[in-house]
Amino acid sequence: MRSSNPVFSRRGFSRDNGFASFNAAQQAGGPAAVQQGNPYASGNPYAQTADGTLQGAPPVAPPQTDRMTMDDVVMRTGITLGTVVVGAAVAWIMSMPLPLAVGCGLVAMVLGLVQAFKRKASPPLIIAYAAFEGLFLGALSSAINERLDGAPMQAVLGTMAVFVGVLIAYKTRLIRVNQRFYRYVMAAAIGFLLLTAVNLLFMAFGGGDGLGFRSGGLGILFGVVGVILGACFLALDFKQVEDGIAYGAPREESWLAAFGLTMTLVWIYLELLRLISILRGD
Repeated sequence: MRSSNPVFSRRGFSRDNGFASFNAAQQAGGPAAVQQGNPYASGNPYAQTADGTLQGAPPVAPPQTDRMTMDDVVMRTGITLGTVVVGAAVAWIMSMPLPLAVGCGLVAMVLGLVQAFKRKASPPLIIAYAAFEGLFLGALSSAINERLDGAPMQAVLGTMAVFVGVLIAYKTRLIRVNQRFYRYVMAAAIGFLLLTAVNLLFMAFGGGDGLGFRSGGLGILFGVVGVILGACFLALDFKQVEDGIAYGAPREESWLAAFGLTMTLVWIYLELLRLISILRGD
């Protein structure tokens, strides 16, 4: 895993090939860049000649009008998140049964994995993922809201607060995404996912609450770690988007950026929803 989600790991957005060498020399062809496998060491991989063909190693990319911009990322992310919200609203209003919602969640997971391993962004696939994810989140949120009135709204507000907080911290460089940051986040994420898998196995075969990650002090600690990991994933996503724009990634890559950000925000929302449920005694 090179990024906070598998979307960006398929692309060479970063100047250091998935954060392998954040401190490498940034000039094209620099010795540090060559030694550390920098995909941009021989020039911008997105640069094209005047007739539209890729150059081998251009020192400077010519101006292009079909490059990804921040407006593209914002617009595509708005479309993707909007689809999630619409799907959630439909599931909530129609009181979708939880078993059907779980099926939608599994479909969303499959669609997400398919897009993650595709070499190019597929807008219909991304929109379909967002729609099914929204149906799952809407039904789950409705069920929790029946037991804990207002919990989903608290999770939404918390997700927005985390997003804004991380964005401000990233823009002001309070968070510095470097090689050490990436290594620590990835190590923590692997450990978190392994513990989650073990807990699910204990729940499936032993019954009850498994290792206790869904209740009590251990559940609260696990939830806090999940939210912090989500915040770190956002910082990694921002770094990938920043590099994609800086290196002139094709405009279609903005769909991948939107997809990755949506996946991370869904992660944060679910972790906050679980944490709030534990804190309110569900």
